[in-house]
Amino acid sequence: MNRRLLLGGAIALASTGTAVAQVRRMTAYKTPWCGCCDGWVTHMRGAGWTVDVVEREDLSPIRARYGVPDRYAGCHTAVVGAYAIEGHVPAADVDRLLRERPTAVALAAPGMPAGSPGMEAAGRQPYVTLLINRAGEATVFGRHNGA
Repeated sequence: MNRRLLLGGAIALASTGTAVAQVRRMTAYKTPWCGCCDGWVTHMRGAGWTVDVVEREDLSPIRARYGVPDRYAGCHTAVVGAYAIEGHVPAADVDRLLRERPTAVALAAPGMPAGSPGMEAAGRQPYVTLLINRAGEATVFGRHNGA
């Protein structure tokens, strides 16, 4: 096939506004007994993510592998690309993380904040998501529920 034909096809595709959809896939590690983790997975799937779930009794090794200090632990850890997503981080924050690609190892919503995705039944409290760097230091990435 000649180069002009390939280039012409690419220009035609671009001019129609048709684009190949980006696959949004992650792996979520959770304990077998945690129902709120299932709620978070449902939230992510509802936002267009494909989530492969892996159940583990102990998530500490997963957090350690991805550089998430225990002080930022949530009840599940997801992995998307080189980033860990710790706890009940909203899909919009994950999308922003992947758009901006900051130098970091993880996004975290430590603990189990009421009103976060998967924790809606627990009420509603202000909380933040944290961007964690390689040194284990965190800065505020997102504010939620009036935080």
